[in-house]
Amino acid sequence: MLTLARFGLRSWRWIMVGVTASDLHERPAGDLIKVWFKFVPREDWLPYDSEGLWATQLSEDTARVENVAFLQDGIAQGDVVRFQADHDGVRWATGRVQASGHCVVRVLPMPSGPLGACAAAIHAAFARFGLGSEVFSAELPFVAFDVPPDADFGEIKRTLADGESQGWWHFEVGCGTDRWRDSTGS
Repeated sequence: MLTLARFGLRSWRWIMVGVTASDLHERPAGDLIKVWFKFVPREDWLPYDSEGLWATQLSEDTARVENVAFLQDGIAQGDVVRFQADHDGVRWATGRVQASGHCVVRVLPMPSGPLGACAAAIHAAFARFGLGSEVFSAELPFVAFDVPPDADFGEIKRTLADGESQGWWHFEVGCGTDRWRDSTGS
């Protein structure tokens, strides 16, 4: 599990200046809506209790997620979710309707490690896999990767495990499939 302590931080306050939950994700191209996910914040992690993900509306109450989640577990890019709008028009996810087969892997570089606190170095380590990703912020170079169903799961898992054992990063799987869990590499 990722924690701020693993990044060498005792508090999240200095990295959160000016960052709101609605700012976490860059908007992909297209006519998109924001669907919000509610969760219980983890101890010793970022203080959010919700995350908004960009999505393509498919019907009155369903949408396909178009980006990768930093905080919400169990949802991946391409998943179809059901939502319900509240009295302010905010769309809240009520469940997943269809899984896409994509996985979410989150990587937090170790500032004291050989790569330093550098998101570009994390991207370079995974470039050969052609994964989509987002970076949380310059202050917290936490990278969330979208791992498509046809990716080389075994080799990605080996890269993750090797980097963690060498002190480059810590990682977690935010959304895994049976194929991910069954693949060898870790």
